Amino acid sequence: MNNELPNTKIDERTGIEYHLEGNYYIPNFAMPKQEKIILNKYGRMRLKYLKEHKKAEYTIMLMNGTLNTHLKELQGTADNRVQQIISELKAKSNLTEEMKNTDILYWVGTMNSIKAQAEENVFSELIYV
Repeated sequence: MNNELPNTKIDERTGIEYHLEGNYYIPNFAMPKQEKIILNKYGRMRLKYLKEHKKAEYTIMLMNGTLNTHLKELQGTADNRVQQIISELKAKSNLTEEMKNTDILYWVGTMNSIKAQAEENVFSELIYV
């Protein structure tokens, strides 16, 4: 009596396709191809936040193939927003380019403070939500 099993089968209830490995059926799971991207500071921070605090959203985006697109869009938006906030804060402060030459320590300290404020805004608006 020769009991040959079919090489593939589809579960009617779930629609998952299986292939035969030895005497066992293994599901044919394959993740969609995703574009390769280089993450900057904001992209890496968002990825870490999703992995640690939003596991379900992270897994869904990973399985759907939308994670890299999400990270790419977010880091572009974050970069633009930081630059916009820095420009606004520089305009409100009494900081001038002339101060770079006359009082560099004051200029650097003020710019560092402005950048930190801008990044804190972006973290709360885009990264940690």
